[in-house]
This record gives sequence, C-alpha cells and structure tokens, in this order.
Amino acid sequence: MPPRTAVLLENIRDATQYITNRTGGTSLESYRRDRDLRQVVERNFEIVGEALRRLHDHDPATAARITDARAIVDFRNVLIHAYDVIDDAKVWRIVQDAVPLLKTEVEALLQEVTRSHDV
Repeated sequence: MPPRTAVLLENIRDATQYITNRTGGTSLESYRRDRDLRQVVERNFEIVGEALRRLHDHDPATAARITDARAIVDFRNVLIHAYDVIDDAKVWRIVQDAVPLLKTEVEALLQEVTRSHDV
C-alpha cells in the first residue's frame, strides 16, 4: 500500500472512534435533542467521507476493499451540501450499523500496512 494510504486510514479510524466514543450510551432521542452532539458526529462523518474520497483517488484498490465506500462518500456530500434535509434517524442508524463495520475493516487494513512494514 502506498504510504499516504495509512494516513488516510488512520483519519477514518480516528473519526469513527470519536463517533463511537461520543455516541456510546446515547439514544436516538438524546441525539436529536443535543445539537452539539449532532454537529460533532456529522463533522466526523464528513472527515470519514473526505478521507475515503481521497483514498479512492490515491489508492483505489484499498478503497474498493471498504464496504459501501461510494455510499460513505455520498453521505458526506449530503451532510455538506444538503444539510437542511439531514434525517437524524438515518444518521443514527449509520452510527449504530455501519460505523462498527467500517471501523473493523479500516483496522484490518491498517494491520496489513503494519505487517508489510515489519517484513
């Protein structure tokens, strides 16, 4: 994997970890009521989507190994360009269902990078 790949994967991992940490023990109703929480979650999804877009440009083979990569980038675009139609319930479902898988996949890819540098 090209060297920049690890940096982009780390950006994704850090943002997904932040989302997980900030939303742990929170309900959808609490999320809806907490503007600060919504904004930090949405901002970190923007980072995830932009890092994945850059990864696709830089290392398309690695980006292709991430489930629903195109949908993640598209979601980032909605957050940025269609902020007025964001559905909190949809964001919450993504937090609950997609983020754990993304985190797992990115961590596995980062382990590959580490192992390839150890050889």
